[in-house]
Amino acid sequence: MAAGGLRVETRLAVLGRPREPGQPLNVPIVPASNFRAGASGTAGREYSRDDGTPGWEALEELIGDLEGGPAVCFSSGMAAIAAVLELLPVGARVVAPRDSYTGLRALLGDGAAAGGRWAVRTVDVTDAGALLAAVADADLVWLETPSNPLLDVVDIAAVATAARAAGALVAVDNTFATPLLQNPLALGADFAVHSATKAIGGHSDLLLGAVVVRRPDDSARLVRRREVAGATPGALEAFLALRGARTLAVRLRQAQESAGELARRLAAHPAVDRVRYPGLPGDPHHALAARQMRGSGAVLSFEVADADADAVCAGVGVIASATSLGGVESTIERRAKLPGQEHVQAGLVRLGVGCEHVEDLWADLVAALDTGATDPTIRSDVPVRSHL
Repeated sequence: MAAGGLRVETRLAVLGRPREPGQPLNVPIVPASNFRAGASGTAGREYSRDDGTPGWEALEELIGDLEGGPAVCFSSGMAAIAAVLELLPVGARVVAPRDSYTGLRALLGDGAAAGGRWAVRTVDVTDAGALLAAVADADLVWLETPSNPLLDVVDIAAVATAARAAGALVAVDNTFATPLLQNPLALGADFAVHSATKAIGGHSDLLLGAVVVRRPDDSARLVRRREVAGATPGALEAFLALRGARTLAVRLRQAQESAGELARRLAAHPAVDRVRYPGLPGDPHHALAARQMRGSGAVLSFEVADADADAVCAGVGVIASATSLGGVESTIERRAKLPGQEHVQAGLVRLGVGCEHVEDLWADLVAALDTGATDPTIRSDVPVRSHL
């Protein structure tokens, strides 16, 4: 179906569906690992790890359309990240942001330690001069914009221009922005990477990742990586992700509107030292975000006194004190408690805003902030892992 003239809300609803009369409206779950062979020499689907399933293909059609390139789905966001990095030759020079997903940092660290699989350089991307200098000596530049959890925003087009001049590739983790708010390929990037576990799936009930590419040859290489590494999405997960994606526009509209309102109110609360959200006019990334994005997203971070951060997370009731984000439910987490987050302020709290009523979320936050300010003894120093 030609979707070029349709608005994004309509494309979310209609793409990736069977079109012939008598077929089901939704692509059914196909719980099969293998398929009957045709006549000798006849092309056809034989084994799902190699040839995919109808559910994967439908989801890839939708995500690829939203991002503007061929999409390849994987078993998780981490599998998608790993597949992109595995395209690089041994010893490739990778530039990565200081503030980024902990899983990416762990994978790059393991690769750098394993006989120099990659040579990794970490850069503060808010220093444009340092970033562009690093790009000049890179094979791959990995960006995360807005970043996790500091909400840093990077000029993708400027980095892509510099990378192209240096012969480097650019990958952008677009999980926070989603394809509805930002399209890295249109800005010159080579890869747009998603943890579809988050906003695309939208219901905290699956693991799935996706990579969308600018060059078709890279799509074939990623399919090969998925095939030989076995990082294939499950039939149920693909079905759930596609079903969740159908409502991405309405969910994101609600969540983003609430995030902006909460950011404004938190910035005026006496217990909050700073709010990080590019939608705020006073945010250092506001002008760039307004130029590069079509909205500021549904994630924000705010800083309270160090001793209060755990109490705030423990004091909420409507908001879930949990890792991850992008679901219909709001989640809150103190990021500095996580390994590899030494650059994060001890009192920084990340809030992934969901679809609850904004006044209920605000009342929950106010009660938790009041608890944190009066009872700083609620602490949790047990090391934990995070999944975004």
